[in-house]
Amino acid sequence: MGSAATERQSLSVRTSISAWIGRAMPASAFIRASMAEHRHFWSEPTCRGSVLRGVLALIASLVINYAAGTYASLHAGHAVRDIILDRVPTLPVDDIFVDGALVFWAFVAVILLAAPRTTAFVLKTLSLFIVIRAFFVILTHVGPPAGEAVLDPNTLMDKLTFSGDLFFSGHTGFPFLLSLTFWENRTLRHVFLLSSVVFALAVLFGHIHYSIDVFAAFFITDSIFRVAQRMFPHDYEMLSDRIRFWRPRRS
Repeated sequence: MGSAATERQSLSVRTSISAWIGRAMPASAFIRASMAEHRHFWSEPTCRGSVLRGVLALIASLVINYAAGTYASLHAGHAVRDIILDRVPTLPVDDIFVDGALVFWAFVAVILLAAPRTTAFVLKTLSLFIVIRAFFVILTHVGPPAGEAVLDPNTLMDKLTFSGDLFFSGHTGFPFLLSLTFWENRTLRHVFLLSSVVFALAVLFGHIHYSIDVFAAFFITDSIFRVAQRMFPHDYEMLSDRIRFWRPRRS
């Protein structure tokens, strides 16, 4: 009896130590799980092909976006009145619009690298988002708002944005798109929703977008997400399975 009790006590201690280590080093366990997922994911030809198609779609969408932005900027008209911008001052928003956007993209890249099963759907949905936005950009040629904040011309963001690509706000729409994509994960949902609101306020107070560009972004982005769910059902299923693996807390 004494030996059995001692063995049970030893097992209990080892279990407690293992549980403590699991809590003390969650990062190492997360990295191991992520590496295992990478090995399994990239061994599947259908997964590799889906990500490749997503990368190619993203490249094509960026080319389309460049052409649309250039065209809209060349044909930009005069500024128009805006009920909100006329009543708010122009504030310096470089730190949020430029540096904040780069930090946001880095955060998204970390998520995709940590969970490769989310990559294909995010890449394809982002490509769809860019193409649809490019279509809107070339339709109406309104000039930049009066009092537009001056951004550093040497920044990377200045080379990726255009003075005439106003409708709708990509800074507002893309974080909101990701909040819809990762909606089942409460932490990511809140991070992306907060990012969308912060960027929306930044482009308004910087007079970089008209208010219609910002508010319309939420409605158009929601429609884009629903279209993407139907266009890429297999990729969305992989993403949904990965989110469930994270064991999200539902609100």
